[in-house]
Amino acid sequence: MYLIIGLGNPEEEYSNTRHNMGFDTINKLAKKYQIEVNKKKFKGLYGTGIIENNKVILLKPQTYMNLSGDSIIEVMDYYNLDIQDLIIIYDDMDIEKGLIKIKKKGGPGSHNGMKSVVENLQSEEFSRIRIGIGKPEHQNDAINYVIGKMPKEDQEILEKSTRNCS
Repeated sequence: MYLIIGLGNPEEEYSNTRHNMGFDTINKLAKKYQIEVNKKKFKGLYGTGIIENNKVILLKPQTYMNLSGDSIIEVMDYYNLDIQDLIIIYDDMDIEKGLIKIKKKGGPGSHNGMKSVVENLQSEEFSRIRIGIGKPEHQNDAINYVIGKMPKEDQEILEKSTRNCS
């Protein structure tokens, strides 16, 4: 069984923001494979189903980005999953807007959600799919950039990226 997690922030005000690329990808996977992500447990919303003949759990932590690891560790412990069965999807400012990078392991970089995941799991040995959102024009505007509303052009580029991940 695989646990596929999309990182994001739970409130409506954060939908359609760069920081919710993980949630957006989970939504597309759920739709494509007819998996209802509507069960509340593990400090998140989740659903189970089959993708390419593999049983999966799709999870959207509802802890806010910076505490994502709290939700993930609960699911991992409950189902007794191995770290190799984990795939995390999230936004990354260090990657050009619209590009997707897949890594089998690595550090959290500057991403606070991933810092929480690494801290809770006590490991960096899990797969991740990073969706490039590019950098803000001004370095000191990072928070506004990731949680603020996007121009239509950026929305179209990132929507295509999340669709390609599913």
